[in-house]
Amino acid sequence: MKTKLIHLSLLASLTIGSLFAQEKTTVTAKNSDISDNLDLRAVATVFGDAKDLEDFERRLNDPKTQISNLDLNNDNYVDYLRVIETVEGNVHLVVVQAVLEKDVFQDVATIEVERDSNNRVQVQVVGDVYMYGTNYIYEPVYVHTPIIYTTFWVGNYRPYYSSWYWGYYPSYYSYWNPFPIFRYRNHIHLHINFGHSYHYVSHRRCASVYNNYYGRRGNGYERMHPNRSFAHRNSGYSNRYELDSRRNINSPRNRSEITSNSPRGNRETREYNGTTPRTRTETSNPRNNGTRGNSGTRVVTENRGNSPRVTSENRGRNDGPKSNRGREYSENRSNSPRERGTVTSNGNRGNSEVRGNSSRGNSQSRSSAPRSNSNSRGSEGRGNGRG
Repeated sequence: MKTKLIHLSLLASLTIGSLFAQEKTTVTAKNSDISDNLDLRAVATVFGDAKDLEDFERRLNDPKTQISNLDLNNDNYVDYLRVIETVEGNVHLVVVQAVLEKDVFQDVATIEVERDSNNRVQVQVVGDVYMYGTNYIYEPVYVHTPIIYTTFWVGNYRPYYSSWYWGYYPSYYSYWNPFPIFRYRNHIHLHINFGHSYHYVSHRRCASVYNNYYGRRGNGYERMHPNRSFAHRNSGYSNRYELDSRRNINSPRNRSEITSNSPRGNRETREYNGTTPRTRTETSNPRNNGTRGNSGTRVVTENRGNSPRVTSENRGRNDGPKSNRGREYSENRSNSPRERGTVTSNGNRGNSEVRGNSSRGNSQSRSSAPRSNSNSRGSEGRGNGRG
């Protein structure tokens, strides 16, 4: 009895110890993160293309482009992103929020637009501290002045506030499933305008305006999961930019590096090293048959990738003059049906074949006794040999 009690107590202690060990596990930087599901450069591109904030919200949630890949409420559907705005002086603070449940929102990013005394407009796209870490900021420099700028500083301007909420969405919107992270990275780069510039900076131009808004920010997901902030997810890293600089992410940096043109990334482009075409030249030995010569050069081009091997054969035959009981004639077979381009799966020919007459075999001697037959050596005598 005592032995059983001892065994049970040891088992209980081991179980409790393993539970405590799991709770103390520290999450370190890995190959994917929640912040990977929304590229702020793509958000900056969409903002520069929009005509107003309503159009900006529509572009963020367009099922055809699928800019966002966020699924914070884990329902296997990408969350709807609504847009709200607050205005203070010459600063427009545009907030992007994920709609998670009824009356539950989570700030994802802010777009801070400021016009200075010289009427120059500065834009910063800032990731939310919970999602991206502290001071994760991109400053887009647009090639052309965005139309949306003209809508901000007008008389009687009313800040934009989205009318859509949980369960009530615009007619153009439909649910879609999130990508795997590696596919989203390839997909989203198709929707980033690399004609613009995106400069990473570490300071906020409109810090005072954002601080005034901070107490009203949407943080529903943060309150439900306080231990899933960027600082907890990636200990030792201050923000997403620092995380990217220390982990290996093979994502394209411009359009020339994009390897997948499929919207869902289902078509994969595989590149193999050492798959350059290899050219092989085979020269068959001439065969002397009296005064008749035959030489052929075959060029075999092999591509060792997944494409079929192509063999190009040029069998030019020029038969010299041949005498037969006083008759002299010349044969020019360069346009014979034997000149061909073939596609074959076996480009290695061990024997150098000289295509002669089918009834004579290969490499047989052409020396023969004088013939008493003076008939023409046309298709009747060699119909099978010349095709």
